[in-house]
Amino acid sequence: MSRRLSVIFGLAILSLNGCSRAVPEYPVEAFYGTTEYLGGASISPDNTSLLVSSNATGVYNAVALPIAGGAPEALTFSTTDAVRVLGYFPQDGRILFSSDSAGDEKSHIYVRLVAGGLIRDLTPGSNLTATFLGWSGDDTTFFIATNERDPRYFDLYAYRTEDYSREMIYENRAGYELGPVSRDMRYLALHAPHSASDQDIYLHDRTSGTTTLLTPHDGEIRYAAQAFTPDGMGLLLTSDEGREFASLWRHDLASGAKTELLTPEWDVTDARYSHSGKFLIVSLNEDATEGARLYDAVTMSPVAIAGLPVGQVRDFTISWDDSHFAFSHSDGSAPRDYWVGQFGQQPTRLTDALGKDLARRDLVKPTIARFAASDGLEIPGLLYRPHGATKSTPAPALVMIHGGPGGQAQVGYSALTQTLVNHGYVVYAINNRGSSGYGKSFFQADDRRHGEADLQDVVEAKQMLIQTGYVDSTQIGVIGGSYGGYLVLAALAFEPNVFKVGVDLFGISNWSRTLTSIPPYWESMRSALYREMGDPVEDSARLRRISPLFRATSIRSPLLVLQGANDPRVLKVESDEIVAAVAENGYVADYIIFYNEGHGFLKKANEIKGTTAILAFLKRYLRGIEPVDP
Repeated sequence: MSRRLSVIFGLAILSLNGCSRAVPEYPVEAFYGTTEYLGGASISPDNTSLLVSSNATGVYNAVALPIAGGAPEALTFSTTDAVRVLGYFPQDGRILFSSDSAGDEKSHIYVRLVAGGLIRDLTPGSNLTATFLGWSGDDTTFFIATNERDPRYFDLYAYRTEDYSREMIYENRAGYELGPVSRDMRYLALHAPHSASDQDIYLHDRTSGTTTLLTPHDGEIRYAAQAFTPDGMGLLLTSDEGREFASLWRHDLASGAKTELLTPEWDVTDARYSHSGKFLIVSLNEDATEGARLYDAVTMSPVAIAGLPVGQVRDFTISWDDSHFAFSHSDGSAPRDYWVGQFGQQPTRLTDALGKDLARRDLVKPTIARFAASDGLEIPGLLYRPHGATKSTPAPALVMIHGGPGGQAQVGYSALTQTLVNHGYVVYAINNRGSSGYGKSFFQADDRRHGEADLQDVVEAKQMLIQTGYVDSTQIGVIGGSYGGYLVLAALAFEPNVFKVGVDLFGISNWSRTLTSIPPYWESMRSALYREMGDPVEDSARLRRISPLFRATSIRSPLLVLQGANDPRVLKVESDEIVAAVAENGYVADYIIFYNEGHGFLKKANEIKGTTAILAFLKRYLRGIEPVDP
């Protein structure tokens, strides 16, 4: 039996024979009373603590979790801007972290000193963005890229750990995207994106001053540099050359010979060495679930870790001395928790991110659900079924669309999704054509067909939901953020009779304007973006045709729009104008602006406000329950 048929068959059995049970309807605050963590966890040099970014206070801050157990130690105390940890220094308790201002994406890199917890901005300036690119092999230097010289391009600087003095070691006048740096600082890998599916790798040799193309090829192949080997003689790269999914290769820098290391059935998304070079950590995207694999770096023999939980295993990190490891895990129903362990022993859970306000049994794990589109292409997604949804008690439903356009809905906790499901909504997180993770043909299937081919998948997902048997066919809406927000607007404008309501979170309404106003630091991928989406000048007619703003007169379904005022990717005017156009035509267009957010939410208070508004909107306009005056 095929994978598609087996899943659909399983859904049929579930809809006919699935048991329901009553669960309490939790307040919105309970789903945000959890603790969520950003990536970048790091084990301290003395193996006593795990550095993470935690939003327990309502805003992400740096926290040290004692590995032996006990209360977390707060290391930063921001009340406004999210702190993203980058790691401990190799020899002491100093930490690196990044932070922007109210979501403007102009991130700076900071160091927190051990003595007194003082914080120093390593990248001062009012109009720059900085990114961290790792450590040198001798731990005396770390690398930061900034666009302070030219807003379009990132130059590479080497910082001394002792006094934070710096030296520019690569001036990026050609506009490459910067990749990994070799441990001896001789080599730098550079990326040249030609399209979302076609990318080259260049090797810059600082000794000779030469830059050489490593990946000459015909057709569309995506090469991505992952890490230089510890001895500096090779470069690990991923490539989908000759196949649908990305495999892992080693490129010998002297001879140019390529050696295939891993060719799994799914994409290799990341590969990196432990600090000593003893282990190779590889991440795979297996049917919307990311999993970490560990290998002996010399022999490529798998290193077994007993007791790994089932589900999404991410952010795998190994201590500086190779004695400890840590990772995060979620089964899709609860926030990810961190686990720690020593090699040769089973890991233990270090955190309880769910907290005490929610019962784990009342939350919902997603199942993989696929359906055949009208042209025969198999469309995957994650299906969340409320405990009370049955054939005799069908529930309202939402098609949820991820951002991107080349993103992917993955197994993992979403407070918004779990809130919706707990309040009785079936949620189908669709991975429409153009989503990553399902092979390059699927990924390319919407190129220059955005708002058309992918929109049709979203439209046809409605019938899949109806066929489950436990969805009310008269109460199906659509919700999405960023590019997903665009498809929400497109669905209401171009297919006005399909969805009863739409919820748009910072979505695009006018493609020509968005493509013209992309942030300057996206310059390296401008041509690739235009090749996929269309050039705002040459393809202006098509971009206007697929822009919902110019079909706003067709939007008759109630619309809710949420927008961050500081969004540098989808400007606030995109939402202003679509809301005004719908309201001018006499239809419902509710609008909430978050003045201290950018492209997405980073503050709990705003998420609670937004989710509360979404629930009230859906209750009134999707389910038809009018609010009761107090």
